[in-house]
Order: sequence, then structure tokens, then C-alpha cells
Amino acid sequence: MLLDKLTVKKEPLFKVTKGGLQGIFNGPRFARVYVDDPDYGVPFLGSTDILAADLSSLPFLSRKLVGSYPELLIQEGWTLITCSGTIGRMTCSRSDMVGTAGSQHFMRVVPDPDKILPGYLYAYLSSNFGRPLVVEGTYGQVIQHIEPQHIADLPVPIAQLEIQKKAHELITEMAQLRVEGVAGYQQATEQIFNSIGIVEPQRHTWLGDKSGEAFSVTQLSSKTLRALNYDPRYVQLCLDLKKHHHDKLGELCDPRHFGSGIIFKRIDADPEFSARLVGQREAFQVRPEGRWISRKSIEGLGLIVPQGTTIIAAHGTLGETELYCRSTYVTERTSTYAFSGDFVRCIPLEDKVLPGYLFAFLRSEVAFRIFRSISVGSKQQAHHPDLLWNIPVQRLDEKQEQEIHKLVEASAKKLDRALQLEEEAWYLVEDWIMEGARWQKSSQ
Repeated sequence: MLLDKLTVKKEPLFKVTKGGLQGIFNGPRFARVYVDDPDYGVPFLGSTDILAADLSSLPFLSRKLVGSYPELLIQEGWTLITCSGTIGRMTCSRSDMVGTAGSQHFMRVVPDPDKILPGYLYAYLSSNFGRPLVVEGTYGQVIQHIEPQHIADLPVPIAQLEIQKKAHELITEMAQLRVEGVAGYQQATEQIFNSIGIVEPQRHTWLGDKSGEAFSVTQLSSKTLRALNYDPRYVQLCLDLKKHHHDKLGELCDPRHFGSGIIFKRIDADPEFSARLVGQREAFQVRPEGRWISRKSIEGLGLIVPQGTTIIAAHGTLGETELYCRSTYVTERTSTYAFSGDFVRCIPLEDKVLPGYLFAFLRSEVAFRIFRSISVGSKQQAHHPDLLWNIPVQRLDEKQEQEIHKLVEASAKKLDRALQLEEEAWYLVEDWIMEGARWQKSSQ
């Protein structure tokens, strides 16, 4: 009704996309062929991957196959919308998504810059006005869907150029900060391993090393009999780290919260009295979502952790692209969240290690492979507590660690700032629509 009251020109969505109806499309359906070597593959985005902050662990789709379906490739400035399962989640494609391939489970909305600015279109579609209009065409009961034809006629108010430019600039800066933030994390990690001359194992080299398939062990520990915990590749990684100055992970973290498996009752409450509960999947998204649970009911459980904590996905399966064993950093903004019991909480001791440095190490591929190799369990995996405590953490001199910490902190601030800029774009568009509707009502 508010949109109807606006006197500005409104165009159906397909009229502001490149090629009309052709500018709103899903990826084609095809038989997927995955590869491990990036020389033969293209990073592949699924519907949940478009929401991820860090794209470095994506699976690779056969480059030859992608060559047969060029419409799979993503370009910058598109609005991407999940259209199967949990529908209506959106992101604006960033420069680090350019050249990646995408599944048929999210729609691409390709703006025509001669008719509308891409950042403004994204801000509108993902705002409190656009989102309900996008999802209203949902069909299906168990697995819900929307199709391009369901949103083709969605009304898009054409704001004056000043509003469009401001929203576009906010979204453009947001996207750039997200790319820079993740790149800063990666740079911090590289500095650690470049300093000691260790090359991080790539996925295809790790999987191509068959030494873990058949080996013998003469000195078994009484703590574990699982073959995975004696994998020669894991043993060699630890030996390489131990050649240099190192500390044990458990000695660097607050022992009161070091571990996972916190069990608690979820008591829903209004946001005013709540904390947002974030699970493993949500924690790695650019904007984590989760239910609101009573803050009072979780006091003292350690679910809410301080800024600078590294949290590690602690339960899952051993699929190569699963989040299990991946690490993320708790920023100033995310320190208000309550993280579920499915994380190892590494709260660094102030006199032992700088938070940013510890995260830069724990997010590495070296640490990921070590975490995977200390798994116990049958289907659902978890970390062996003693092996977790004894993981060697590489140490550098004080100046180097300080530089790496500062780089991580600066990157975290960029990611927080990106969220703020996105919200400012939403508020700008929403306020413009509401003000226009109110003015029209008062003039009548």
C-alpha cells in the first residue's frame, strides 16, 4: 500500500534488468562433475555459499563442464536470491565472486545500469519492502521454491538519481570492504607460514598424498586407537611446526571455556531480553541469522564470548567442503551473539597470545587439516580433547605477531563496517519510500 501511494515512476523488475526477462534467471540444471585440483576446476557456489563471508573453501566444478554452460558464471553487481529451500535470502555479488560458477538454486537478477543503478536495486530488493514481494510467489510445501516469472513483475520504484547514487555507493563500498576484510585475514595467515617456510597443503595435494591410506604405527597412545589420529600427513604437519618455537593450543586459551558440547535449553524471548543464537552454518555467513533466546537463561554458560575469540566448528562430518573444523573470528559486532554448543571456544589469555595472531593461525589450512585428523566419533565427528589441547601453535617474534594481530583487527573492522553500510542503504531506501507515501497522504 505504501508503494502504491508513491507517485514516482514504478517499473516491473524485468524492465530494469539487462535483456528484460533474460536478466532474471536460474542457473541451468546439469550433472555436476567435481574436481579437487583448482587448475582443472572453477569454484562453485551453492545457495548457502552466496551468503558466506570467506569463499576459499568452495568445491571445484569441472572447468570443462563450466565451459559448456557459460551462463553458470557470476559477474559483479548482480543481486543473488536463494530460490529453493530457505528462499528470499539475498546478497550482492562481489568482486571475489567474479568467475565463480553458481547452482540453479539461486536466481540472478542482472541490472541494466542504463536504467537503474545496481546497488540501489539490490538495496531495494533486500529491504523490508523488497523482500516480502520477492517471497510472496513461493510455492511448494516441504521444499519451497520461487521462479524468475514470480518476481518478473515485482514493482521497482525509480528513485531520483541522488537517492540511487547514495544507495549504490553504500552497497559498492560494502562489497569492497567484505572482499578486503577476507583478503586481510588470508594475508595474515600467509605471513605466519611464509615466516617459517611451511607451504600450506592445498586440497588436491592433501588428497593426492596416499600415505594416509595404509601405514603402520609402533608407538600407540593409550588415549586413542583410531587410525585417523595417527595419519602420517597429520604427524608430519605437527613435526614441521615443532621444529620452530611453538606453544600448545590449550595453554594459550582460557581453560574455563576451552572445548565444546555446551548443552542448554532454548527459551525464546523478545529481542529486547534476548541474544541471537547462532549455529555453525550461520556463524560463517556475512550476516548471521538465528533465533532469539532469553539472555537470562544462558548466563554463565559461556555461549556469549568476548571480542577476539576464535570459534571452531566442533561437530560435523568429514566432507571436504563441510564447515567442521573451520574457524571464524568474533568481532565487536558478533560478540553480542550467543554461539551454540557446537564450537570450540578459543578465548586467548592476555599474557600468552594476541587474539588476531591466534586466529590467523587457526584459520589456516594447516590447522584445518590438524583439526580434521584429531577427530573421534562414528558418523558425527568431534575433536579428541587431549589431542586438541596439545596442538602445536607456531610462534613468531613479538613484532611480527603484533603486525599480524593488527592486520586481523583491521580486517574485522572492515567486515563490521560492511554490515553497517548495508543497513544504511536499506534505511535510506525505506525512509525514502515511507516519506514519499506520507507526503502523498498529507497532500490528499
